Parts: sequence; structure tokens; C-alpha cells
Amino acid sequence: MPLGDKFLEKMGDYIIWFGKNKSNLKFRRLLKKINISGDFHWNWRQTDDGIRRKFSKSDIQKNPDGDPVRLVSMWPPSYSSNSVFNFNFRGKIISPPSNQCWPISYEKMGRVEKANRLELEGEYTRYVMRLSDDDTKKINLTWDDTVGAREQRYVVETSPIVIQRCILMTTDPGDLVLDPTCGSGTTAMVAEQWGRRWITIDTSRVALALARQRIMSARYPYYLLADSAKGADKEGELTGRPSARDHYSDNIREGFVYERAPHITLKSIANNQEIDLIWETYQETLEPLRATLNAALGQAWEDWQIPRAAEPAWPPAATDAHAVWWEVRIKRQQEIDASIARQADVEYLYDRPYEDKTKVRVAGPFTVESLSPHRVLALNEHDEPFDVLQASEAKLHGNAQTENPTDFGEVVLKHLEMAGVSQADKQDHIHFTAVTPWLGDFIFAEGRYLEGEGTEQETERRAALFVGPEFGTIQKPDLTAAAREAIDGGFDLLIACGFAFDAMCYDMGHLGPLKILRARINPDLHMADSLKNTKAGNPFIVFGEPDIEILPGEDDTVQVKIHGMDVFDPSSGEVRPSETKDMAAWFIDTDYDEASFFVRHAYFLGGNDPYGKLKTTLKAEIDQEAWETLYSETSRPFARPASGRIAVKVINHFGDEVMKVFAV
Repeated sequence: MPLGDKFLEKMGDYIIWFGKNKSNLKFRRLLKKINISGDFHWNWRQTDDGIRRKFSKSDIQKNPDGDPVRLVSMWPPSYSSNSVFNFNFRGKIISPPSNQCWPISYEKMGRVEKANRLELEGEYTRYVMRLSDDDTKKINLTWDDTVGAREQRYVVETSPIVIQRCILMTTDPGDLVLDPTCGSGTTAMVAEQWGRRWITIDTSRVALALARQRIMSARYPYYLLADSAKGADKEGELTGRPSARDHYSDNIREGFVYERAPHITLKSIANNQEIDLIWETYQETLEPLRATLNAALGQAWEDWQIPRAAEPAWPPAATDAHAVWWEVRIKRQQEIDASIARQADVEYLYDRPYEDKTKVRVAGPFTVESLSPHRVLALNEHDEPFDVLQASEAKLHGNAQTENPTDFGEVVLKHLEMAGVSQADKQDHIHFTAVTPWLGDFIFAEGRYLEGEGTEQETERRAALFVGPEFGTIQKPDLTAAAREAIDGGFDLLIACGFAFDAMCYDMGHLGPLKILRARINPDLHMADSLKNTKAGNPFIVFGEPDIEILPGEDDTVQVKIHGMDVFDPSSGEVRPSETKDMAAWFIDTDYDEASFFVRHAYFLGGNDPYGKLKTTLKAEIDQEAWETLYSETSRPFARPASGRIAVKVINHFGDEVMKVFAV
């Protein structure tokens, strides 16, 4: 917005469209409805009987009945002497002005006249353009229709209509859309609505959580697929040509069934030879009727001179002939108009696919992945490690200092001492009486806590604290080495703290007699210099092992049953089972490839039916039996995987997850 220039103020929003190779760009022309309000070029109206009437500016504002019509000049931009001729129109010889020519040949001129598409305006002959011929116009560079108030969830949220226009203009259903700045997820939501695959990225967990909730809680239209039985029926209805296919795959890449905009032009009418056949066929009936009417009234009327309404004083023979003549003439015009519509070009309205109103669609399956940024450590000339990224930034800004003013290790140590380690149940919280540095290769610090605190069996225990990389993932070899170091040091427990864990780490619940806990570090710890060091937060959260049973099913199928989570009890030093209410959701990859986890089964647990809000959001009738299979501790049966492995991922109420792989 302008803040007040001295001279001209400017306000504009710009979209930069970049492509490496213009010849390879995909482009789908978008159209919008013509708004003729206030445009007095459309000052004629044509009713169903083919009668046209011109209105004044004041009368046209009263919205008279009939299809809006405008009269268009027939002079082409270039001159051809072969298109200069005299033409008899309604008993008057007409010819083009000096240095002008007709846009079509003599024969085609007669065809346009038969279609009732010529009109005299003063001394000039005009082509009759009806609004129904093409009531759209191309969307150009000015998108003034996207401006206006809207519901805004995020500080830099873009209007959905802008994103929608960009996506529809440059992609087809099934294409992939990348938005590296997620924000509130507008791009992902629009892509989801229009059947595009999408990837969106953000550094803020707030943005991702907002986008996830927005996408999952929305209802989307179910558009008719071109590769479907219903879509083929609709296509046949529109084109008059039934589909010859007997099999459909519901492949979204074949697109939707779209509404069409007719594109009737002077050229398409002039080239339509069917008009001549329709005209001649009806003339065999109309000419005798006209002769009877003229004979009864003593007139010599041509077609264009016959009045629309009969006079009261006419004899019955004239009245009857007049009524039948107009009935046949209107029918002829309807057939000609239908032929014109069939033969004309159409343009697809890519923003107006046909919708199947009998279906409710929700978001398709998607995952939220977390990737930690990786920093490369190198050695300088003194064999001292330094951060390459940090050093390059310092060099760029002319600052030779490369040390981090806030040491990550000190931050973790301070928060461990203050907040301890949390678990799902508050009574299982591990409070450290002391946290001191430990000079080991992997063990970072020693934490002391009381086992059986407040009882006669109160005993002080020692926990080895292993902290993973500030930017990276804890790998199983490092966890194993830390466990061995903890055993050598005589520790009772190993707590591995990290932002992320390699999938293989989840198989390590202990090493010999040593118990191993994995504590996820809250990402907010990256902002430790801006946070207060209090015990109120949960910067370190332990998520226990899932207790899972594989059940054999019928016809060589299997089922998975989850009994709960194994939780470390600091009061006894033992691992005890917890109930499934401590879990928010659990997912199964029924054919795990050891590389990527794909959610193929999803189930939701916890108290008070936590997933029930979706039923309210959908505002639709829910199949209760199907719904209950989602809120279950036992999975639906599934076929044994070809890979021989399945993976189960469990999510707790803190949003933490643990994954285990099973051989089946």
C-alpha cells in the first residue's frame, strides 16, 4: 500500500512466472465471464422467436428479456479484391465501403444471412454477435478480481483465488506442485482440492501444524474423473457421442470432465454447410404457407416482412397460415442454432469441472516429515573444528569470529538440570538431583536421580546422558557406543537425548543389563537463548516401546494388536506397561521397504474419542461400523507383505513418535 507519495502513488501485486524454456511451458488458458453491465455495445436483445430489438441506454438498464446482442463491424483488417461484391440483403443491394471488402465469400455471406446473423445499422451491414455465442473472455495480466477482504490465518497468507489461478493455469490433475514457503498451507490446500500432488516446506512448526489442521479438517468437492464410468456418461451427454470403453481405472491423470464455453464465430457459421440443408428442408413448408398468407391478405410479403403478431381483422385462413408459418420458422431457427452450437469450437473451463454431489471428499493421505539441517564440521590449520556454514557467514559479513556465543552443550546441560526428563504420565517424570559434566567420548554428562523417592527403599541412581548432534540424527552405531561406555562407567541407565533418531535406534531398549531411554529434544531448544529456564516446559520427552502382537488371520492374512507402551518407572527402576489411552494414534506400513514409511493403515486411540471432531467437521453421515474400525487397538486384516516386513509407528499426545519393524 502506498504511504503517501508526493506525486503519483502506485499500488500493485506482482506474480513472477519463471520457466527455463518457454517452448516447454505448460499453459491452460483460463477464462472468466463477461460482465456487460454498463457496456452499451450490448444494447440489442433477441428473443427465442429470433426477433431482435434495439434499446436505449435507459431501457437497457431495466434488463429487458432476451439474449444480449451486439452488432459487430464486418470489415476485415486486410483488403482482398476477391471479397468485394454486391449482396442483396432484405431487398436492398449492399456493398462494402470504399477500400473495404467483405470478410467471407458470396456463398458464405448467404449462409450467414440464413442463420439470421446479419443486421442493418444505418447504411452499414453488421454481424450479429449473441452473448450466448461466447460469454467468456481470456484472463489477462490484470487480476483485479482477486482483490478484496478474506479470512486470513497467517501474516503473509496469499488469497486462495490467486494460488488457484496459478495452479490451474500451469498444471493438470495429478501434476506435482512445490511450495517451499508453506505458511498457512494455502498452496497445499488448493492443490489438494484440484487433484494435484503437492509438497510444501516451512521452518516453523506453527505453520506446519496450522496447514495440517486446515487440510485435514476441510471438505473438498469430488470432481467427475474423465477416466470413470460417471465421467464418461457426462462426456457422452455433452458431446452426443457415447463412450466405446468398457473399463475405467479412475486415473486422475486423465483429468476431469469440464464445463465448456462455446466459441461461435462468424467464420464457424460461414463454414457450416449444414445450415444450407436445414434451410432448404424447411423452405418446402414455409414457402407454401407464405404464399397462402399473402393470398389471404393480398400482400407480397417476403420472409423478413411478415409481422410477428396477427391483426385481429385478419380472416381465419390468414391467421391460421400465419401461426403455422411462425411455428415452423421458429423451429427452423432452433435447428440452425443447434447446428451452429454443435459445429462450433469449445473451450474448456478448467476452473469449472463437473462435481459429483453424491460424494464427500476429504484430504488424501499425506505425511509430515521432519528433516534437520546438516552442518559440516571441518578442521582449521590448528586441527580445531569449526562450522563451515558459520565461518562462511562471518566471512561474508567481514567478521573473523566463528565461535558460537551460546554453546549447545551448555544449554542442554542447563535444561536437563532444571526440567529433567518427562514421560507420558507425570508420575514417571525423572527429576535430577544433580547433573555434572562427564568427560567421555559419547557420554556428555552424569545425572543423578532418586529411585523410590520418598520411600524407605529410596536409592540414588546414576544416569548416563548422551546428547546427539545439534543439527542431525542419532545413529544406531553412536547409540551402541554410548551404551557400551555407560556400562563401562557403571551407570544404571542411559538417556539418549536427540532431535531425531535413526529408525534402527528404536530396536535398542537395552544393552545387556543397561536400560536405554530415548528422549526427544523439543525443537524449541534451538531458541534457548530466548526461553526461560523453568521446570514448566517439557524440553526432554521419553517415549517408551510399543507392546505389539502379530496375530494370524484367515486366508494367509495378518492383524496387528497394540496392547500399550512399555514405560520406564523411575520409582522402581523397572519397565512397566501402560494403557493405550496414552497413545493418540498408530499407523501401519503393511509392506515396509526399509527406506520410507508409508501410512497404509491408520488408527486413533486415547480418551474421549479424539478423532471424533472430524465427524463434526465433515458435517456428513458417517458409516458407524467403518468409523469404529479407525478407533481400534486391533488392525483390519491385511495380506502378508511381499517384503516380509511391516512397520508400526505410534504417536503419543505430545506428538512424539516411535517406529518398530517386524518380520512377518
